[in-house]
Amino acid sequence: MKAWAVRTPGPMPTRPLALVERAVPEPGPGELLLRVLACGVCRTDLHIAEGDLPPHRPDVTPGHEIVGLVEAAGPDCRHVPGDRVGVAWLRATCGSCAYCRRGAENLCPSSRYTGWDAHGGYAEYTVAPDAYVYDLPARLTDAEVAPLLCAGIIGYRALRRAALPPGGRLGIWGFGGSAHLAAQIAIAEGAEVHVFTRGAAARELALALGAASAADSVDPAPEPLHSAIVFAPAGGLVPVALAQLDRGGVLAIAGIYLSDIPAIDYERHLFQEREIRSVTANTRADGEEFLRLAGRLKLAVTTTAYDLGAADRALADLADGRVRGAAVLIPGS
Repeated sequence: MKAWAVRTPGPMPTRPLALVERAVPEPGPGELLLRVLACGVCRTDLHIAEGDLPPHRPDVTPGHEIVGLVEAAGPDCRHVPGDRVGVAWLRATCGSCAYCRRGAENLCPSSRYTGWDAHGGYAEYTVAPDAYVYDLPARLTDAEVAPLLCAGIIGYRALRRAALPPGGRLGIWGFGGSAHLAAQIAIAEGAEVHVFTRGAAARELALALGAASAADSVDPAPEPLHSAIVFAPAGGLVPVALAQLDRGGVLAIAGIYLSDIPAIDYERHLFQEREIRSVTANTRADGEEFLRLAGRLKLAVTTTAYDLGAADRALADLADGRVRGAAVLIPGS
């Protein structure tokens, strides 16, 4: 089978990925062999390819927004051949630590991740643990549902971490795959959403999806915000967003990687009980709740399709801000 491997992490112009031939893997107990129907291209994949997040496995195949068709199932699996399932970032947890026992499996010290600790979906086939895959909304196509499996789930968790009050004003910094999905949920729930992003096309998309305003990343908000989410991996935006919060406002930082945060002025940025919260992966309950909601709302998922053989170009386009919405690899497209 064809698969992409992170050979030498580095900037995309150095070609850190290589297209290789591998044997089709075999599922073990509790595992599913999946034929990849679609795989979203996530900024976390870019961080792994470029070395911001050092790969945990040599020559790892990226990709953790996988829509797959079950081709074979090992012993002790609930899914059977022919099922369409989704594979996300969280791949395994210990199930017994204090975090797992209290329902915070996203904080498990022994957690493992698809496309980082184990081969992911930039391939024709992949293997995934049956206990960590998702049943998918039937009304969404493979290309539509793929970005939901990380961009959507993480955006949803970030929205909840931002503690947006009913009918509140939400600011969003960065407007890629994750942000354009979280914004739709917030709007559907009655929020007033203001988007701040450098790209003119992204601002146009935000307005088309119902945002109340769309401005440049450093522009002021029309009114003080109750909540904010920084999706862009730029630490310099943290004080910018904090300065736009009303008293008691909450800022959630959604990325797994963030460049350094500049000095924060306590009185201007944090006083009056403003808060900063990070977002770490997700629980399976987050994913199940979000996918049910996504199926009911029929989110407008904006995607740019690439053939599996163009995965390196898709990541380069993501790095340079040329992707509208979410990039999706579709083998044979």
